[in-house]
Amino acid sequence: MITFINMLCQMAPYLILGFLMAGVLHVFVPSNFFERHLSKENFKSVLLAALIGVPLPLCSCGVIPTAISLRKDGASRGATVAFMISTPQIGVDSIIATYSMMGLPFAIVRPLAALLTSIAGGAVTTWFSKDEIIVRQNCTCESEEKKQNKFVEFLRYSLVDLVQNIGKWLVIGLIIGSLITVLVPDSFFTDLNLPSIVTMLIVLAIAVPMYVCSTGSIPIAAALIMKGLSPGAALVLLIAGPGVSVASLLVVGKSLGRKQLIFYLGSIIIGSIAAGLFIDYLLPREWFTITSLCESGSHCAMEGSGLSASWFEIISGIVLVLLLINAFMLKLFKKEKVADENQVIYRIDGMSCNHCKNSVEKAIRGIEGVEEVEVILGKKEAVVTGTPNDDTVKKVVEELGFEFKGRK
Repeated sequence: MITFINMLCQMAPYLILGFLMAGVLHVFVPSNFFERHLSKENFKSVLLAALIGVPLPLCSCGVIPTAISLRKDGASRGATVAFMISTPQIGVDSIIATYSMMGLPFAIVRPLAALLTSIAGGAVTTWFSKDEIIVRQNCTCESEEKKQNKFVEFLRYSLVDLVQNIGKWLVIGLIIGSLITVLVPDSFFTDLNLPSIVTMLIVLAIAVPMYVCSTGSIPIAAALIMKGLSPGAALVLLIAGPGVSVASLLVVGKSLGRKQLIFYLGSIIIGSIAAGLFIDYLLPREWFTITSLCESGSHCAMEGSGLSASWFEIISGIVLVLLLINAFMLKLFKKEKVADENQVIYRIDGMSCNHCKNSVEKAIRGIEGVEEVEVILGKKEAVVTGTPNDDTVKKVVEELGFEFKGRK
């Protein structure tokens, strides 16, 4: 338990700062800025898509509707693939959290590896794929959206929506990291004495089907390094775990084609292994050595089994716990919608974060006959006010990569 608390306190100040920076990106940078620069079938669009994707705080499920939206608005296949690879691997919050727990070298190499991997995947897709002309779809729902106070929206997104998105995976990652620290012998991976490439392939086989968000993967990777896992193999986990999910594979195959799916998955696999080998064989090992759960970026030190976080970290940890409890309670006690005579409730599977929720609401709101729509994420339901056409709702939902289950 003490190990878990120390981990939580250490990451808390950086996570809260990351949440706030992510909120600035989300609220104050116009979404059409991302869309209008990615339509060209060239390397510049791929590079821009990769650079835009690196700081955005989207998980591999949340990036799906965003990428599909970009594609429908005219983004090239190469730019779409680059965006889908770079975005879930790293975000501004996880960059800061990586520094807090794993030190400055990892905080530099991790986003750089994500950037290069995404550029390679997008460039290969552009080179081997001839993109068809995409007609932009002008959605009328933008002008109908309520104009909210920017500061209020910033706080809501930073301290509620984003915490809801990654909270579960962050807690799971901390629990797994704590269990590894306590239960796995210190020399476990050293005693196995496996070549780095073999260890990386084993980690890759586990990481690709397993979903873990970019922030939740940090305590797991840090704990494994402490038990003798090579830094390169840990980097493979940090890249492949957040970068691939079953949902993203299905959507890439359906939306962009089987060839692009191969480029997408191949880029992540080859890129993660190449980055891992680079760290293990070409960079000083001491740069990436973690002897405790507190690195040079933190004020705490794990001494024995006692709580050793600073007062600032403890206060930040308490604030983070309160934010997690608030986000959880809001989802748990959200009032169930009961459809009235002018409402229809649809079942929609595959939504798992507020980015998914917002994308579905926006898409359905643009359908003729729809007056208002509210997605209840926990129940995987969309409550639609008006007279929507079921086939049209099914079409727009499936175009976003989600599964339409019909009326409730």
